[in-house]
Amino acid sequence: MLAAEDLIHIVTGGDTIYSISRFYGVNAEELMKINGITDPSRLLVGKRLVIPSDESAFSNESILPAAVSQSVILFDYNAQKGDTLYGIARSHGITLQNLLDINRFSSSHVLKAGDVIKVPGTTNPFANNTVSAGNQSILNTLRWPVNPGVITYMTGQMGVVIESEPYESVKCLTNGNVVSAGPWRKFGRVVIIEAAGGYFYMYGGCQTITVNVGDRVTPGMELGRLGINSISEKPQLFFMVFNNDMPLDPALAPRS
Repeated sequence: MLAAEDLIHIVTGGDTIYSISRFYGVNAEELMKINGITDPSRLLVGKRLVIPSDESAFSNESILPAAVSQSVILFDYNAQKGDTLYGIARSHGITLQNLLDINRFSSSHVLKAGDVIKVPGTTNPFANNTVSAGNQSILNTLRWPVNPGVITYMTGQMGVVIESEPYESVKCLTNGNVVSAGPWRKFGRVVIIEAAGGYFYMYGGCQTITVNVGDRVTPGMELGRLGINSISEKPQLFFMVFNNDMPLDPALAPRS
């Protein structure tokens, strides 16, 4: 019988032992052993897997606030004749809604030649060591799982840490299915949502979880309540987004 505190992952189409072990950063053989799997090629969709805990995978420093300050790079773009918001968003690898959110535009906004808008730059957003006041302000205008205070980037993880209020409701950003829920290393209790297009959204740092593996979720639905990080002693949500096993900048990830 599964322990109440086990981190559970439900197998979805396209999952393999290798992809699951890589996603969680665990040993594939240990993953098979703990789940009684002898043939990795016969992994059934819908099967619930226990994810082995490996506390050594993340050092304390990897989630300390002092180690997570890197910035999103945005720059001004002067709209040209013939430009559209959709075309600009597509050329910069973000969704139209992301572009609207960054610039505080309504869905009916009309772009004119000469307008100056904010777009994400081509510079690696994780190369800078500070988040400028302007970028912090822009980040705070986006929709996040909790009401954002200070938002910082996680060193090496390419996710964000969002300071908020203790026990605040953690809200889902997209439609999707709960594929994993439970305690995960030093991230507290974690919920992972699979959304359309191969996206996975990880919400960590919860004190409690209010959804179960296999649940269908919608934007704005509560996933849990924010806890106090034992290292920083602050209420912090650890938020990561992956697409096809590759981490994305959470500020630019699709929001339903």
